[in-house]
Amino acid sequence: MKDTWAASGLLRFITLGDMKDLYASAAEWIAGDPDPITRAELQGIVDSRNLDELAERMGATLQFGTAGLRGRVEAGSNRMNRATVIRATRGVADYLLATTGTEEGPVVVGRDARLSSATFMEDTIAVLVAAGFQVRYFEDPVPTPLVAYASLSLGGVAAIVVTASHNPPADNGYKVYAANGAQIIPPTDTQIASAIAAVRRASEVPWAEIVGAAARPIGEEMFDEYLHEVAQSLPTTTGDRTISTVYTAMHGVGGKYVVAALDRFGFPHVHPVAAQFEPDGHFPTVAFPNPEEPGAMDLSHELASAIDADLVIANDPDTDRLAVSIPEPGSGYRQLSGNQIGVLLADYMLSGAGVEQPIVMNSIVSSPMLQSIAEHYGAVYDRTLTGFKWIWNAALDLEAEDRGKFVFGYEEALGYSVGQTVRDKDGISAAVAFAALVAESKGDGETVWDRLARLYETHGLWVSTQKSIVRPGAEGADEIAAAMALLAERTPDTLGGLPVVGVTDYRLGAEDRPRYLAATPLVELSLGDAGRALIRPSGTEPKLKIYVDLRGETGDDWLRAEEALLERAQAVAEDAAAFLGI
Repeated sequence: MKDTWAASGLLRFITLGDMKDLYASAAEWIAGDPDPITRAELQGIVDSRNLDELAERMGATLQFGTAGLRGRVEAGSNRMNRATVIRATRGVADYLLATTGTEEGPVVVGRDARLSSATFMEDTIAVLVAAGFQVRYFEDPVPTPLVAYASLSLGGVAAIVVTASHNPPADNGYKVYAANGAQIIPPTDTQIASAIAAVRRASEVPWAEIVGAAARPIGEEMFDEYLHEVAQSLPTTTGDRTISTVYTAMHGVGGKYVVAALDRFGFPHVHPVAAQFEPDGHFPTVAFPNPEEPGAMDLSHELASAIDADLVIANDPDTDRLAVSIPEPGSGYRQLSGNQIGVLLADYMLSGAGVEQPIVMNSIVSSPMLQSIAEHYGAVYDRTLTGFKWIWNAALDLEAEDRGKFVFGYEEALGYSVGQTVRDKDGISAAVAFAALVAESKGDGETVWDRLARLYETHGLWVSTQKSIVRPGAEGADEIAAAMALLAERTPDTLGGLPVVGVTDYRLGAEDRPRYLAATPLVELSLGDAGRALIRPSGTEPKLKIYVDLRGETGDDWLRAEEALLERAQAVAEDAAAFLGI
């Protein structure tokens, strides 16, 4: 016997046995959920016999990966809720008990300002204390990089941040850092996932009241210590620090911290976007709280135009990313790409690094232009898999090999790590560094555009584009898998009129590469001196992603040359999609 129901726009089939399993899983989850609200929510779905929704909630378990957990806040095993957080924390605790014990140092905990974050953090601390750990925590919402810094400063065996970064308002997440201050990488993530899977009902997990010496709040002095260390990493330039800066926190937690940091570094003329300054988990002025999304920067651009600002900076809600816009003569403000911010900051940091052998890094899908800049300064350059968990673990590996000292790293999705203070992307120190870059430029009588033009003249005009092909559901997953399988059989001869002269399949040959370039579903098509195209499936969304980086000459007008080169890059991406039949 079979029943059918629609889910995610596709027709699904379920056997009677599968249906019984769904109801049994839901009954078990309800019995183990300590929260009466989500218990009632899931029971209501069961009572309504809404199989579509029940399959969405209970057909899977929210997976713990190298970014921890992230998902919609609702009832069920495939959602973020108190039961999910309690089980995850017990799994993390069991992993730590098996590997480090409770005497090596505290677990540091923080949260963003999403509506469920305070409750999730309370559960996290209570489970850790019951497991025998000392916990140090931030009482109020705090930037994610400050939690990562505090864990290093306090000698933490781990750090946990309750945050969904720039995800939609309905989501929340749970991020874990290792004792080295960087986000966890394999095999730690799989070991923690196994420990979580071994935890039974959340209601049976020991839970302690947050009282006494076992759980102590972290004071405001931690931010002062952080700023002191940031100061040790930045070049000692002055420039014109009277620049006018517009800042938006995007309803996140960065507001008071970024304004205070800029003031501490001598930038008093900061104009916050008032409607977006205070933390607000409803994110009322933006459809999607991500500065990369169209329209997210509109309010900050309006304020900048009204006051003729020199600089616009924005963070995402947990303040680990940085977006930048600068005035464009005759056309308002133009938002820089993640790669443009990255190469500008890299050049600024290397020009005043004061380090005998600096190391700079970026992710494999970020611009190859960084390699040329590194060679110009005699710096060590390497690239890693996507994610700062890889960039910083790679940096630590290279430092352990006496290859040099890490100075800067970035990924094209607006993530930047300036100096040694935080072993992750950090939107606070990156904001200070970019403001200092603008001040130096203005003091020298030039604009950021002049600075960028000079880099292009030296290293070639690099442009980057990305094409994301969305294919939801099981059928879409099969299409994406087929496209990647095709690349294992054959590759195109040309893309956008450019010859494909080489292929690197990162699914193969991992034994000959460092661990930060482990086997991954990614294929790179070399276009010779003209650039490259990279193709990979998204790790978190039903998408196939095509990245294109092309190099050209600036000519007499680099902005026009950039526009033409970008059109060609887009043609390369379209040709790649057509070849893949997707």
